[in-house]
Amino acid sequence: MAEDVANLIGSAAALCSITSFAPQGYKIWRERDASAVSLKTYSLTVSCFILWTIYGVMVSAWPVAFANACALFMASGVLLMKWRFRDGKPGATPP
Repeated sequence: MAEDVANLIGSAAALCSITSFAPQGYKIWRERDASAVSLKTYSLTVSCFILWTIYGVMVSAWPVAFANACALFMASGVLLMKWRFRDGKPGATPP
């Protein structure tokens, strides 16, 4: 019973982590403006997800690896749009 509850909580946490980037990504895509998004924050977030994914693979913690790989994909999408739509200029490139 306790293991089922732990798995349920872990699954909910993974789902929240993965989908938490969707609203920001959708807003950037719709408005073609990422000027309010912190490049440093998303760069650090993507770096953290890379490390968590590697860790999960190295210790064979596949739920950790899978959830963080999915979150990495979502956060990377926001980071790429930050570079593409910086300062509200579609197609603009970073300095």
